[in-house]
Amino acid sequence: MSGVVVSNKAKKTVIVKVDYTRYIYKFERYLRKRSHIPAHNPECMGVKQGDTVEIAETRRLSKTKSFVVTNVIKQG
Repeated sequence: MSGVVVSNKAKKTVIVKVDYTRYIYKFERYLRKRSHIPAHNPECMGVKQGDTVEIAETRRLSKTKSFVVTNVIKQG
């Protein structure tokens, strides 16, 4: 998945906002939704707020983290 980094205040953790669409059958239309996903930020990546990143699912790293930043798509 790819998204934009919203926060990097926590140590070794970033919050990534992922936008997606969901189809509503009753109204035959799409609904835009978003998720805020905590992801592990490795020291070698150096991701900052506003960057567009790619994240991948991994084993559970803490109570809330089960994703890791794999690639920086765009510095922002």
